[in-house]
Amino acid sequence: MARLPKGLGTAYLCLVQNLTEIGLLIGVGFLAGIINTLAGGGSLITLPILIFLGLPPAVANGTNRIAIVIQSLFGSMGYRSKGFVPNQFTLYLGVSASLGALLGARIAIDIEGVLFNKILAIIMLVVVALIVVSPKQKKGTFQQRLQGKYFFGALIGFFIIGIYGGFINAGIGFVIMLFLTQINHLDLISTNATKVTVVCIYSFFALGTFAWNGMVDWMMGLWMALGTSFGAWFTSRWSVKKGEKVVKIALLVMVSAMSVKLWFFS
Repeated sequence: MARLPKGLGTAYLCLVQNLTEIGLLIGVGFLAGIINTLAGGGSLITLPILIFLGLPPAVANGTNRIAIVIQSLFGSMGYRSKGFVPNQFTLYLGVSASLGALLGARIAIDIEGVLFNKILAIIMLVVVALIVVSPKQKKGTFQQRLQGKYFFGALIGFFIIGIYGGFINAGIGFVIMLFLTQINHLDLISTNATKVTVVCIYSFFALGTFAWNGMVDWMMGLWMALGTSFGAWFTSRWSVKKGEKVVKIALLVMVSAMSVKLWFFS
């Protein structure tokens, strides 16, 4: 077999490496889009991949926000196509979480989050336990709590959630689902629809903070976002058809895997 000239051989190897990298980013992004839309924890897959591909941790954290923003936008559009249109309550939560995310992103530029990951592993187990074992509500008897003290409590809660979301975002979906189901009494499908919209809003501001500080690799982030957007669009429409049972099953599987990852491999 004839060998390629040295220059062409180097170019060929670079092309193969680039195509492999792009394929990996899209494939991992697609999987993360499915995970994030159903429950949460996709960043626990995408962040290690970005670091493995050579990005410093802080840059990987910032780059990951591109995929989160675009994936959440497509997820929100998917839910909207099925009749789940963001209401004023969702938008208020998005604003409150965005204020927290600006603070969290600023902290993330300098602070290591290993200890917080271990704490989050415990939180995730509590979240899934409360959601999965909660009694099933009969149609017509599930009363949402979106006004008065529950409204103001949600604003405060989502400001705090936004801080962590801006800091690293990994596993934030579990915390959001706990809050909306247990405090505001949203069903799981409405919770997921609200979650993806709020995450899209605050992640946009977190991304801006990382970009302002030069901690974003736009090319890698956009390739990964291509995968997450397809995963989110597919899953948002599919989960509405399948209902709450499949969401609960997904929660059980994902939270177990993500908790082990956080506790033992953070």
